[in-house]
Amino acid sequence: MTDLNDIAVFVKVAQFESFSRAARSLGMPVSTVSRKVSALEDQLGVTLIQRTTRKLTLTLQGRAYYSQCSEPLSQLFDAEQVLTQTQKQAEGLLKLSVPVLMGQEPFYEFLSAFLKRHPRIEVDLFITNLFVDLIAENVDVGIRFGEMPDSTIVTQRIGKSVRYVVAAPDYLDRRTAPEKPEDLQNHRCVLLNGRNNEAEWHLVNSGKSLKQHVSGPLSSRDFQSVAAFVYRGHGIGLLPSTYCDEQIKRGELIRLLPDWSSPEIFVHAVYPTRRYLPAKLLVFLDELKAWKSPLWIPLRG
Repeated sequence: MTDLNDIAVFVKVAQFESFSRAARSLGMPVSTVSRKVSALEDQLGVTLIQRTTRKLTLTLQGRAYYSQCSEPLSQLFDAEQVLTQTQKQAEGLLKLSVPVLMGQEPFYEFLSAFLKRHPRIEVDLFITNLFVDLIAENVDVGIRFGEMPDSTIVTQRIGKSVRYVVAAPDYLDRRTAPEKPEDLQNHRCVLLNGRNNEAEWHLVNSGKSLKQHVSGPLSSRDFQSVAAFVYRGHGIGLLPSTYCDEQIKRGELIRLLPDWSSPEIFVHAVYPTRRYLPAKLLVFLDELKAWKSPLWIPLRG
């Protein structure tokens, strides 16, 4: 096939009617410009330019070829400029995938503030617990909790979370506090994603690890509602430290089994590739890592 670069050089020579001026515009030696035009002529089997010591003149075929090539090349250049501009400026559609537990007011506030700071960015938001295929669904970035399976996608840790066993004083006024994890099976617990209001809590203590069956009066898919019912004394909860640290200090919650907690859980931003990241994604990742989320502790700052 004809080399598109050779065509672009010919068009530039035709526009300037000069090899030397075309060479200066293209930032290449005159000899290279001349060689590329000659290569194009050899490829096409026609003479496009008549060369004399005094001037340069397009042949009849040269004028016809120029008229056909100049506009498509201009459109191609404009398309390239638009693409480059989009990569460099924070603009365009950003497709996000987040788990259901993030589909609550704190994340909406963060996303609202982000959109106000970057009015040229639009967001298409997927709220689902399914592991969306980022490439197949053309998703720019997802947020995922816990261990990441081996994958071709890029993962970047943005935060971590640890969960404590807690209860409100109202709940404990009527009951004996658990002294060991096994005692939890005799208590009412408020659950996250409990199936049939039953769940399994993974707890660790200085290298010890166990999974304790629990049950209770309420199960929900987000921590805000779980926390709300724990605060109101409906049962024991396994809450992120960000949901209970201040309440423990104020005496509104009591930490139970203080030697036990959930394993440390990392939060990841995931995206299809680390090459040529557009500005819209870079600014979102920066703000996401700096956000003081109630669901995790940032890893920086």
